[in-house]
Amino acid sequence: MRFPRHPRAGGDPGPTRGIPVLGSRFRRNDGVKGSGLPQLLVARLPFFYGWVVLACLCCAGFSRQGGATATFSVFVEPLTREFHWSRTAVSGAASLGGLLAALLSPLIGPLLDRHGSRAALCLAVLGTGIAALLLSLTPSLLVFYLLFCVARLNWASPFELGIYSALNNWFMARRPLANSIATVAQMAGLVTMPLIAQLAMRGHGWRAGWVAIGVTVLAVGLLPVWLLMVRRPEDLGLLPDNAVAPGSASRGHLALRHVEATFTRRQAVRTPAFWLLLSYTVLIYPVQAGVSLHQAANLIEHGVAPTIAASIVSLFSLMSGVASALCGLMPRSLPIRYPMALSGVFLTIGCAGMIAIASTLQGAVAAAIFGLGIGGMLTLLPVAWADYFGRANYGAIRGLALSAQVLAQAAGPLLSGISHDWTGNYTRSLECFTALSFLSIVAALAARRPRSAPG
Repeated sequence: MRFPRHPRAGGDPGPTRGIPVLGSRFRRNDGVKGSGLPQLLVARLPFFYGWVVLACLCCAGFSRQGGATATFSVFVEPLTREFHWSRTAVSGAASLGGLLAALLSPLIGPLLDRHGSRAALCLAVLGTGIAALLLSLTPSLLVFYLLFCVARLNWASPFELGIYSALNNWFMARRPLANSIATVAQMAGLVTMPLIAQLAMRGHGWRAGWVAIGVTVLAVGLLPVWLLMVRRPEDLGLLPDNAVAPGSASRGHLALRHVEATFTRRQAVRTPAFWLLLSYTVLIYPVQAGVSLHQAANLIEHGVAPTIAASIVSLFSLMSGVASALCGLMPRSLPIRYPMALSGVFLTIGCAGMIAIASTLQGAVAAAIFGLGIGGMLTLLPVAWADYFGRANYGAIRGLALSAQVLAQAAGPLLSGISHDWTGNYTRSLECFTALSFLSIVAALAARRPRSAPG
């Protein structure tokens, strides 16, 4: 059994005894993988190298939004106008990309556990950036589907699994803080990418918008990940959070207080906690997608002016970021199922408030409360999967759950659209989303951390 090194006060590694390294179940990957620039930096930096990894993942998360539906929405009108495609035909590309991600996620997760996130994230950034550049040359609906499906597939699976797999490997005690920073960076990309596309389109049309997106994705996301990403801290002779052995005299480092449980995917699916977390995911993601996509339309139908509706949607995004930041300050002694349940409470109240909007103020308050729930949910779920089942097989376990998550996320907008076409308003879908949010509270409260892996 190997034991990691930890930095002394002067930055040189010293031995840490008595703390077993997180070993990969793939024997060829148990050696130290840190080389090149990371290996040079780790002995010279005055702070934990995990913060460098976090910065790289923030860049990747920002670039991820090149394939987001919010970015894509900017191109829907000019594409349908120029090529005379229906809105259904254009939207189908996003749905197909999500379906492909659901199929591939269980295969991608174990590869991340084996090889780390560096290659997967680099390929995702390259794929998304090149697809966006080639979308500027779109001549037909078939070519559009092929290219946008690549971007959407990357958004839904390799980015999601790669970012949070790396984060949860490098951080344990500071895991909520690291996840909240990464989530806020992704929200910043979600706000910025559509603006970049819109500015480029003003003078040069939609083709220039895709070029601007592709260049931004490649410029922000590729080099940091390629040069500086490392699979996990043990590969550089470190421990998560720059922890040291209990009783160590090294100053400025956290003490490693417990050994994290390690579950295989087979062991995880045999626990009630897995199915309760999966139930929470399946209940809450239709709400997230179904309400978010149709939020502005619902406000306008209740008499809110379009410009005010856009401002309320921006408030929703702002409050999501606030909730993500607050999750980073959550004490680790607090069981994560309680803040997850609180997110469900916020979503329940927010959805109920949107059913019969009587004033602009009510719409704004409902959107703000709903945003708090979304921001908390997006930040806390990756933390919960890692806390409950460990980091050694996080990709394999989360990849299995991500398939259900992507399908549930696709069902929300479909439910909203069908309900609106049937009844002429969003009341029935919002009532359904209110019920789903309430059930997510029950699932969260019941999802206790498993005590040990089944034999």
